[in-house]
Amino acid sequence: MSDILIVDDERDIRELISEILIDEGYTTRLAGTSEDAMHEVTSQPPGLMILDIWLKDSDMDGIDILKKVKSDYPEVPVVIISGHGNIEIAVAAIKQGAYDFIEKPFNIDQLLVVIRRAMETSRLRRENITLRQKDNPVSDLIGSSTGFRELVSQLDKVAKSNSRIMLRGGSGVGKETAARYIHAQSDRAAGPFVVVGCATIEPDRMEEVLFGRESGDHNGAQGLLEQAHGGVIYFDEVADMPLMTQSKILRVLVDQKFQRVGGNDQIKVDLRVLSSTSCDLEVEIAERRFREELFHRLNVVPVEVPTLEERREDIPKLVEHFVEHFNQTQGLNIRKLSDDAATLLQTLPWPGNVRQLKNVIERILILSDGTGPISADEIPTDTQKSAGANDGGGMSANWATLPLREAREAFEREYLITQINRFGGNISKTANFVGMERSALHRKLKSLGVVSGNKSKSAEEA
Repeated sequence: MSDILIVDDERDIRELISEILIDEGYTTRLAGTSEDAMHEVTSQPPGLMILDIWLKDSDMDGIDILKKVKSDYPEVPVVIISGHGNIEIAVAAIKQGAYDFIEKPFNIDQLLVVIRRAMETSRLRRENITLRQKDNPVSDLIGSSTGFRELVSQLDKVAKSNSRIMLRGGSGVGKETAARYIHAQSDRAAGPFVVVGCATIEPDRMEEVLFGRESGDHNGAQGLLEQAHGGVIYFDEVADMPLMTQSKILRVLVDQKFQRVGGNDQIKVDLRVLSSTSCDLEVEIAERRFREELFHRLNVVPVEVPTLEERREDIPKLVEHFVEHFNQTQGLNIRKLSDDAATLLQTLPWPGNVRQLKNVIERILILSDGTGPISADEIPTDTQKSAGANDGGGMSANWATLPLREAREAFEREYLITQINRFGGNISKTANFVGMERSALHRKLKSLGVVSGNKSKSAEEA
């Protein structure tokens, strides 16, 4: 990107800089006020911004604009220029994320050197982020349901901060995917993302894996904490971390430094810590299996990742995503999802959540070499058989002991609850699918004692 936005309230200055940069092969945009500057940035973020500190007739000064740009568009380098330069202003600008500070009247050659370096740094950063995103495609979040949109909204809010996040939810809901999304959207996206599988590392090796080991020549082996320096470390299923290690990690969170196993030197690290759990940590604390102090350090911002049953509308999109993934990674055929198969998948229980759905789709693609739409008959029978154990998520077939009228009402109740859940509580979509007018569906639900909502359930158990 060679597009440079020049922001200066003096028309002669911004036009002069523009002419020089155009001669050097850059394209430029000009803005004389903070309002014009922010409009240009939001319409299309520039490759670089040259920003004057003092802007007449503007609601924001250069430092205000700098803060806003670095918060919303951290990949855009900003070079500050000012005719009233002093060391305090320069320091303030650099602390807020400016790439460099140049005082007016400036030397043209100096300005060009700074711009070239800033553009090159920005290019390398973007390439690094792109490569990391290619290496970690699981940072993709797929869906459009209400529960999904609420999750993404929360993740977007916390991504730009440096706060510690605790991702909570059942096994297979996608907690690591959410953690990778936070990393990819954060100011640390160019840094490493290191996963600590607390449930898979042998307890007696945990500290060496985390802290590394010092050798006799003081070179030693880096642990995961050092490897994550400048980026994010993610403690997956943190409840499985040994108690002794918990105490040491607590100290790292406080001091941001530690010693390797067998070493004496203090190693400083700059880390953002994310963690996840499928356990009730309050229970673990009460049972003295998890340190309460560590819980409060990690649980600064708790984020609940919804189950697949809470976002059934997303199942067709997830299936499409998994089919493309297996095509790219294993060469399996690209297949669409038939309407009958989509309906069945949306009404089944998913105790294993997104991970279980992914495994089911992989099995279907492996066992069939066809290219036509995936049919309902191809859904594995073991997945379908578990439907009867679900509370309100799948339909029971055990009505043989009931009189016809009661059996019909029980069927209608469970059928409509299933469809409402499938469409995320959307009555209009449910009515359209089942072939009823919206008002008629409301009357039917009322007669059956079904209370519709975001997660519909019957007022009484049948």
